[in-house]
Amino acid sequence: MSGLEINTMKIVNPYQLIALFMFFLVSGITTVSNAQEVKGIVHELESSQRLKDVVVKNLRTQQEARSDADGNFSIGAQLNDLLTFAQAGYEVDTAYIYEEGIQRIYLVRDQKSIVIDEVVVSRLTDSRLIAEIERARNEGKVTEGSQNRGGLRLSPSRLFGRQGKLARKNLDLLLQEQANRKIDRWFSNQTIRAIVPLSDSELPLFREQFRPTLQFMETASPEDLRIYILDAYSKFKSNK
Repeated sequence: MSGLEINTMKIVNPYQLIALFMFFLVSGITTVSNAQEVKGIVHELESSQRLKDVVVKNLRTQQEARSDADGNFSIGAQLNDLLTFAQAGYEVDTAYIYEEGIQRIYLVRDQKSIVIDEVVVSRLTDSRLIAEIERARNEGKVTEGSQNRGGLRLSPSRLFGRQGKLARKNLDLLLQEQANRKIDRWFSNQTIRAIVPLSDSELPLFREQFRPTLQFMETASPEDLRIYILDAYSKFKSNK
């Protein structure tokens, strides 16, 4: 009719309301599940004493936290994050988070060499390991530069001296640890358990006994690794 306006109300489909509600619910769950936390303990390397008031920083988020009186810390982080650890009197260290679980961080006092053995090496973070490799390389060199004559000359003290020999021995140990860590990022607990059924007590022994070479891991395809793990598992069970 002319001049007559009819107001209409848009009717919302109830199924649309349910779908909208589910969308926000799932979004909230996703946000919560993505929020992760890394927990750990900070020690002094040589004494294993727990360190308090160590500043822990997530380089991705710039979030900071401090270790408590027992050396414990907790910070928002996720796998593949980089955390730095700073404390007066200690060298700043960096830890790459590539495994779940409690992280144990060992700090070294400033300008102090450490006595290397297998236990100590296993405690070093990746960044500290690189620093010790460089130190061992420098201390283990058997040649030195000559400013007067130019070029390089053999140094008997470095070749036959105790410090040089120890440095070269340390270097071998450090390089082996570095290679093992590279291997273990592929030959991980998650990868192994996705292929073969190993218990919590069996897994560490299996990884130690059947850790592949770095050369193999750098060229192997996922299928090559799967076949390797299955073959190793068969040997592991037969040996038991």
